[in-house]
Amino acid sequence: MDPSVFLAVVVIAAALLAIVTVTKMVKVVPQQVEYVVERLGKYSRTLTPGLNILVPFIDSVRNKVDKREVVVSFPPQPVITSDNLVVSIDTVLYFKVVDSVRATYEIFSYLQGIEQLTVTTLRNVIGSLDLEKALTSRDEINRHLSGVLDETTGRWGIKVTRVELKAIEPPPSIRDSMEKQMRAERDRRAAILHAEGLKQSQILTAEGEKQAAVLRAEGERQSRILTAEGQAKAIRTVVDSIHVANPDSKVMAYQYLQSLPQIAAGQSNKLWILPVELTKALEGIGGALGGMAQLSDAARTDLVKRNVAEEEESEDVIEARRSAEDAAAAANAEAAAAAAQVSGTQVTAAELTAEFQQPSHELER
Repeated sequence: MDPSVFLAVVVIAAALLAIVTVTKMVKVVPQQVEYVVERLGKYSRTLTPGLNILVPFIDSVRNKVDKREVVVSFPPQPVITSDNLVVSIDTVLYFKVVDSVRATYEIFSYLQGIEQLTVTTLRNVIGSLDLEKALTSRDEINRHLSGVLDETTGRWGIKVTRVELKAIEPPPSIRDSMEKQMRAERDRRAAILHAEGLKQSQILTAEGEKQAAVLRAEGERQSRILTAEGQAKAIRTVVDSIHVANPDSKVMAYQYLQSLPQIAAGQSNKLWILPVELTKALEGIGGALGGMAQLSDAARTDLVKRNVAEEEESEDVIEARRSAEDAAAAANAEAAAAAAQVSGTQVTAAELTAEFQQPSHELER
C-alpha cells in the first residue's frame, strides 16, 4: 500500500474518532430536562440543563427525563357500581417527574404504572358508590384518586397534581330511565311552580279586593260622617236662626199652611188627612192677617209721619224702599190667599195685593 494513502486513511480515521469523542464528551441539556448518566453500567450522576462534559466511551446517558407537567388521557374503563350497574369512565391525569433517578430505576415504565394504578383505584372508589352518588360526587372521587395516586407514585419520583373524571357514561337503558325521571321531575317542578304562581295570584287578588273594600267602607264612612256633620250644622244654623228671629205663633201657623200642599203633592197620596190642629192653625192665620192689617195701618200712619223727614232723601233710596214695600205687600197677599183658600173664602190675589199696596199709594201721595 502506498504510504501516502495509508497516511491519509489514518488521518481520516483519527478525525472521525476525534469527532465522535467530542460528541460523546460534550452534552448540552435543554431547559426542564435532565439526563441520567451511567458510568460502566452504574448510575453516576444527573446532568442539569446547560453544557456538561462526559468521559467518552465510559459515561453514557441512560434516560432523558422531561421535568414538565404531563397530561395523559386514559381510554374509557368499565366500572361496576354498588348497585350492579356497569358504567364507562374515562379519566384525565396531570403529573410531573420530581426525581429523575427514581423515575428511571424504581419502575420500568412509570406511565403504564400510573395508568394501571388509576384504573384499579377508580374501580375501588366507584364500587363503593351507587350510580346516583357516582354522578354527583365527582369532586370527592377526584380527591380520593389524587390522594391514593400521589401516595403510591411518590416512591417512583412522580407527583400527581390532579385527576379529573372526563365522562361517566351509564348504560343506554339507564340513560333512558334517567331522562324519563328527569322529565317527570321537571314536569312536577313546573306544575308546582304554576300552582305556586296561581296561589300567589289569588292571594294578591284577594288582598287587593280586601284593601279596596276597606277603602270603600272607609270612604263611605267618611262620606256619611261629613253628611251627618253637614246636616247637623244646617239644623244647628236653622235652629240658631229661629232663636235669633224669635218667630211668634202667627209665622209658625203660616209656615204650617205652606207645608200642607207639599204633603198632598205626591201622586200616591189618595187620601189627605187633616190634622186636628187645623182649626188652631186657621185661628193663628186669622190672627196673623189681623196683625198684618194692624201692622199695615200702623205702617201707613208711620209712613205719613216720616214722609216729611224723608223728602230730602235721594230718589234711589226712595225707589229701593218702594220695591221693598211692594215685595212685602205681595207676600202678605200670598199669605192671605192661602188662608182664604183653606177657609173657603174666594179672594183674588190682585185684590189682596191692592189692599196691601195702599200704604205705598198713600206714601206716593
